[in-house]
Amino acid sequence: MKIVSFGDVHMATRNLARMGEVLADTDLIIVSGDLTNFGGVDDARKVVDEVRRACPRVLALAGNLDQPEVFPWLEEEGISLHGRGIVLDGVGIFGCGGSNVTPFRTPSEFTEEEIAETLRRGYEQVRAVRPLLMVCHTPPYDTKCDRLMSGKPVGSPAARKFIEEVKPDVCISGHIHESAATDRIGPTVVLNAGPFKGGGYIVVEAKDGWLDARLEFL
Repeated sequence: MKIVSFGDVHMATRNLARMGEVLADTDLIIVSGDLTNFGGVDDARKVVDEVRRACPRVLALAGNLDQPEVFPWLEEEGISLHGRGIVLDGVGIFGCGGSNVTPFRTPSEFTEEEIAETLRRGYEQVRAVRPLLMVCHTPPYDTKCDRLMSGKPVGSPAARKFIEEVKPDVCISGHIHESAATDRIGPTVVLNAGPFKGGGYIVVEAKDGWLDARLEFL
């Protein structure tokens, strides 16, 4: 199975038209959060519809810049990963949307305890499955994927602790636009593709019971 993931779309879907070759043999697109710019269901639907035209099989998270109403709408669409686990082609996929608390009081923020509980809830639905793909809009704390321009890490300690405990094969994150990067926490590969308008995306391929994950740019 080939998975392509990107996030921090913020309504800017233009790069989908440039991904024809990349998406030609893609089995699943995962949108890792921030579909909109402070938008609700109407804006989120526009983005999801565009993504579905590129690949009918889609899973998604709402991010911190999506209004809270987007979370239940993604559930109704049957594509939400927030607190959910799903097995596709032998791969266990689970996730957590929104973000940890920021100084900016964005629409969808969660405490560290809520992030831990949401990840746990999704994981429990796929815990018997390997390989495991974790999708968390907020990157884990203190990696190459969660640093501001100043170098300060602002990711989630709860997400990092969860990774250290569960050891998913891959963690896809986003949220921090200036930290498009690949890193590791123990055996777990952690990736942040940066904002979609910047051309970053992640390719995850399931091969013989393990996941190969890489960050690429258009």
